[in-house]
Amino acid sequence: MKGYGPATFGELNAEDYDRLHDPGTTDAAVAALAALANGGRVLELAIGTGRIALPLAARGLSVHGIDASPDMIAGLRAKPGGAAVPVTIGDIADFTVEGGPFDLVVLIFNTLFNLTTLDAQVNCFKCAAAHLASNGRFVIEAFVPDVAAFRNGQSFRVREITAQSLAFDAARHDPVSQTIEYQIVRMRDGAFSLTPLPMRYAWPSELDLMARLAGLELHERWSDWTRAPFTAESRAHISVYGRPA
Repeated sequence: MKGYGPATFGELNAEDYDRLHDPGTTDAAVAALAALANGGRVLELAIGTGRIALPLAARGLSVHGIDASPDMIAGLRAKPGGAAVPVTIGDIADFTVEGGPFDLVVLIFNTLFNLTTLDAQVNCFKCAAAHLASNGRFVIEAFVPDVAAFRNGQSFRVREITAQSLAFDAARHDPVSQTIEYQIVRMRDGAFSLTPLPMRYAWPSELDLMARLAGLELHERWSDWTRAPFTAESRAHISVYGRPA
């Protein structure tokens, strides 16, 4: 999407980012990740405002982060404990972070798909693997693509409608490049805003291949943070990668 760069998501969403997440889901994610970290060092890719990193740090874990958005990092710094978390400003498609190796590298909430080329996604896996301890784990949270939601390569979905407000998103899908260009439109109290979001989705099996190219393999896959089994009906997955046994 023309004019959209690594820092754009944070510039457009930092102020409202925390409202996108259900607290119960966050608690479950933190509990599962803390168990995987097993007291070791954690690196969160796209650390954002610290929704996951700060509760992990509060459990006594050593947490580092990387994010391309100064706006997101400012949100992290404004929270209690946020100033104590080391954060590197950089692109998760090509990064080096001091403080490793890490026992757990985390990339959640579909953020891998914000890298809009196959090469960028593959390189993210390789960078994550390079920062892992020998028994470390790389955890990805992502949705399972649903191309049936598109008709003639397009979709339209109402998010909110009241007497004073309207929010909807329009999307254009390219099945060849596996890319979706979203535009989220909000109108409230006479104000109008646009929030673009380009994505490149990947199937779980495709992510497994990216992992292999990085020298990793799938160890576990769940449908949610409660470790529910992943099935053909699952609309999301938590995938845990590590080095071959």
